[in-house]
Amino acid sequence: MHSEEQELLEELKNPALKMAGFRKLMQLYQEKLYSVIRRMLIDHDDTNDALQETFIKVWNKVDSFQGDAALFTWVYKIAVNEALQSLRKRKRRFLKSSAYKENFVDMLQSEQAFDGEQIQLILQKAIIELPEKQQLVFNLKYYDELSYEQIAEITGSSIGGLKANYHHAVKKIENYLKSN
Repeated sequence: MHSEEQELLEELKNPALKMAGFRKLMQLYQEKLYSVIRRMLIDHDDTNDALQETFIKVWNKVDSFQGDAALFTWVYKIAVNEALQSLRKRKRRFLKSSAYKENFVDMLQSEQAFDGEQIQLILQKAIIELPEKQQLVFNLKYYDELSYEQIAEITGSSIGGLKANYHHAVKKIENYLKSN
């Protein structure tokens, strides 16, 4: 753990400094966490809900954080799990997988963040077609530029499995882009 992270963790675990430390943590990670959750959930409101739940869990669980992993990795893992939980809830509302994917495409097309960026829209549609694990690995590796070691800590997966998931995701995205 970096000395800056260690200092932040000490602040978070000190009752007198916890609030100030938490503000620093939010400043450091809020934008990155919003981005990773947004890529997974697409919808702005769902993203904000998951981000808020992430920070609530960090606040409530920071005292039990042992420092086995980097603070950054631990917080990312909580955010990814919140996004996955939100996806699972959303998926249960749809009887067929095709209806679920159509809903995501509709959200993508209606989101202002993607207006005018046709190639980005096509890429996002390709990512939606991937299985959940491949989506996650692709987003963390491609967009967040995390190492396989960091992704392994976040997902609890083996590095070899992550490399295979990323490779398959890239191939599927390439095929999707060629056909569109």
